[in-house]
Amino acid sequence: MAQYKIQQVFDYGWNDYLASSHHSSLQEKAAHSIMACKSGTLGYNVSQCQDCGHTEIHNCSCHNRNCPNCQAVLTELWVDQRRAEVIDSPYFHVVFTLPHELNPLIYCNQKLLYGLFHRCCAQTLLELSQESKYLGATPGIIQVLHTWNQALDYHVHMHCIISGGGLTKAHKTKKAKGKFFIPVRVLRDKFKGKYLALVDGYHQDGKLVFSASCKNLRNSHTWKEFKKLLYEKDWCPFIKETFNGFGNAIEYLGRYTHRIAISNSRILFVTESKTTFSARGRKPGEPKREITLENKEFIRRFLMHVLPLGFQKIRYYGFLNNRMKSKNLKLIFKLQGYQRFKRRYADLSMEELLKTIWNCDIQICPECGCLQMKPLGRTYVLLR
Repeated sequence: MAQYKIQQVFDYGWNDYLASSHHSSLQEKAAHSIMACKSGTLGYNVSQCQDCGHTEIHNCSCHNRNCPNCQAVLTELWVDQRRAEVIDSPYFHVVFTLPHELNPLIYCNQKLLYGLFHRCCAQTLLELSQESKYLGATPGIIQVLHTWNQALDYHVHMHCIISGGGLTKAHKTKKAKGKFFIPVRVLRDKFKGKYLALVDGYHQDGKLVFSASCKNLRNSHTWKEFKKLLYEKDWCPFIKETFNGFGNAIEYLGRYTHRIAISNSRILFVTESKTTFSARGRKPGEPKREITLENKEFIRRFLMHVLPLGFQKIRYYGFLNNRMKSKNLKLIFKLQGYQRFKRRYADLSMEELLKTIWNCDIQICPECGCLQMKPLGRTYVLLR
């Protein structure tokens, strides 16, 4: 039997899913990686005590970014890297959500329209922040794309952590006083107009692909009516959290960066035909609910959230843009007089990292207790 609940779902339902659903090669690769993760299929890491000769064998992980079993170390390292980029300013968590009416179009143009979503969120925040009546400076922005809700439905939204301070055109620092500095209605209108104008441009240039679920949008009249409907909808972004210090904000964002559509801890029961998992209440304050799906439907929903090959769901803008980040941070720290946080795990080996974060010392022999466990390497042959 599979070791993890997510693997149990795939073991029971994969063949039924293959028979009933269309899927991409990338989705199939993700599924096979999850099923193989820590099962022995991918090989074994072997270590041996140099004192008593005791041998430990651990199944290798798949390291697929869609696997719920492989994200813990990556999350900790990412958070640690961002810690050294903290500046002295408040920070805010802004969430942009695309209307569900766009879902069919987005799903069959994922790379194009996810990328556009990233760009429009960043441009909206940067352009408004640079106006003197709001912040009058270029902030740092970290954006993380998510495509699911608690029920694993398709729900495309962007988590943005934005600093309330940044660099002015005169290369000085400036920061907000504590509350979010852009009115939400201004944010909404600019983002909506920007995204729809660029999507319309893609339509006019013939860059969009139309699946069966949205093939009627090829027609220019239908597209015009569809665009009118979208302009009439409320695209209201919201400020999810306000932080007094980036130390709290970055730990908070770590919950979002490497999150998968569902974790093993949320999967409650798995049978040969169905899976039951927990979800938050539909409204704040409501109790958790349980959702039960057929295994093949659970797999279908889960695999909807496999991102296109090479697509970067985490992106950096403003003074954190990759090309100028080091130079910008060096200037900001100089102007502010100090750097608030340093990296904790920069020079640690994997053994040291596990011991520091999870108090797990893999050098201790479980048989004799000596600090003599040494890695022997990787093998694809089970030695037991």
